[in-house]
Amino acid sequence: MTRYIVSRVGQAALVLWAAFTISFVLLQAMPGDAVLIKFQNPDYGLSPEQLAEIRAAYAADGSIVQQYIHAIGKFLTGDFGYSLKAGVPVSAQIATNLPATLWLAGLGFLTAAILAVVIAILSNLSGFGRLRAVVQSVPALFVSVPAFWLGIMLIQLFSFRFRLVPVINPGPWQGLILPVLTLAVPISAPMAQILLRNIDEVLTRPFVSVARAKGASHAWVLWRHVAKNAALPVMTVAGVLFGELLAGAVVTETVFGLNGIGGLTEQAVNSEDVAVLQAIVVISAAAFVTINLIVDLLYPVFDPRLKVAVGGVR
Repeated sequence: MTRYIVSRVGQAALVLWAAFTISFVLLQAMPGDAVLIKFQNPDYGLSPEQLAEIRAAYAADGSIVQQYIHAIGKFLTGDFGYSLKAGVPVSAQIATNLPATLWLAGLGFLTAAILAVVIAILSNLSGFGRLRAVVQSVPALFVSVPAFWLGIMLIQLFSFRFRLVPVINPGPWQGLILPVLTLAVPISAPMAQILLRNIDEVLTRPFVSVARAKGASHAWVLWRHVAKNAALPVMTVAGVLFGELLAGAVVTETVFGLNGIGGLTEQAVNSEDVAVLQAIVVISAAAFVTINLIVDLLYPVFDPRLKVAVGGVR
């Protein structure tokens, strides 16, 4: 088990290093020098010596290799540098905007999971056969719908046409209804479809037949014997979908004008704020890797067969 954990943690660290390196190279390949673009303005009246000092302060005066070593060393200590646009530590900006994005993504994931479970349960109860047909006939439609388009459509329907959810000066919870639905609907469909397939597969196993032979009802079999076994494969997909959810949250925040990582990313792109963009990429990758690492480590806990297999590789 120890070897398994070390292997997974090592893979996670490798992914984070790759994300940092690739994002660093791509950001450095952007045309122009962001520091000079900002401070070489004649209105500032800075001399060449002062410009050189500013470039040195932002660690932009060395070679690419030197900048890379400096940047990765700072990141390992939790220092993301200073924002070129705001002139404040990037870590302070992240700390201010990240909680709102995590809250939105968390609510979106929870809503998607609830929708998926409700659809799967209803489609397996008597009298809801048509619902099963509808769910299984919608392959990847929801997940292929762009988040920004879905958000705009929800605003048009529920805010402007039916006037159910205000978009101007909404309350704390009212302002989250449409953004959460925008995030939840696309990923609830694949989760529900995978859960349905797993339920169908588990229902054919011998222990389910034994439970039914003992007189257990269909609902009891689903709850006591099928749910846990059918939910295990969904955990892996849920980890991947949560990573996609974070990316969707950035777009959704922009559509609904929410303060979070999405707005910070938009500002950083417009101002070519490399330090902020680098931090956002790495933190997003870290969140994605952490979720999937947790899923990998929890999988043997819920599936004893994997626990035995993992223990055998010591």
